[in-house]
Amino acid sequence: MKHDDLRAIAHNIADSLASGYSALSGYYGADVFGEAATSPQSYLTVDFLAGKVTEGTASEYLSTVIARYRDVLPDFCTRNGAALSDFRQLTARFSDGRRGKHMIITVEDSRGRQSTTEYVGMPGRRIKVIDSLGRVRTRAN
Repeated sequence: MKHDDLRAIAHNIADSLASGYSALSGYYGADVFGEAATSPQSYLTVDFLAGKVTEGTASEYLSTVIARYRDVLPDFCTRNGAALSDFRQLTARFSDGRRGKHMIITVEDSRGRQSTTEYVGMPGRRIKVIDSLGRVRTRAN
């Protein structure tokens, strides 16, 4: 599986959790950005492969929602042409601060290639910058 395809799968999963309306997990009303803002670290890091919050403090409800992602992830990967074993790492850091809602998604594939991609807003969009010729471009990872 191509690394960019795995990044797309990771974005869809993280965006699903971030939206609070996750048909994927079957739970609704989870506010990952709200809980990130009130966490002592001001962010939450979610390990989707383990199904738990690795940094920050989450409510019992959000922890249950995140654990559910671990259970549905294999089927979601299969439906998108991948296997769970294609991922070595799949984490997302959620924060809601002065720059607004922000996700940093890290993916490592089974061959060891790792990438980190930043998204802003809802739904998560790549950050745009202006290049030296005045054109709007997606910021490089």
